[in-house]
Amino acid sequence: MAEKKETYNEAVEKLREIVADIENGDLDVDILSEKVKEATRLIKLCKEKLYKADGEVKKILEELDV
Repeated sequence: MAEKKETYNEAVEKLREIVADIENGDLDVDILSEKVKEATRLIKLCKEKLYKADGEVKKILEELDV
């Protein structure tokens, strides 16, 4: 079964939750490691979505200039 990717807003909200958990300082080392891995995955997802949106906007603007 394919894993559903989060929307940009869902990913940002999860990142906020992870940062709050880390700032709280009550995380076990193993849990901290997992949170950092998840944050890295979410950051990559957000970056991909932003680059894709940027490319689409640039393409639309180029088409308007024709």
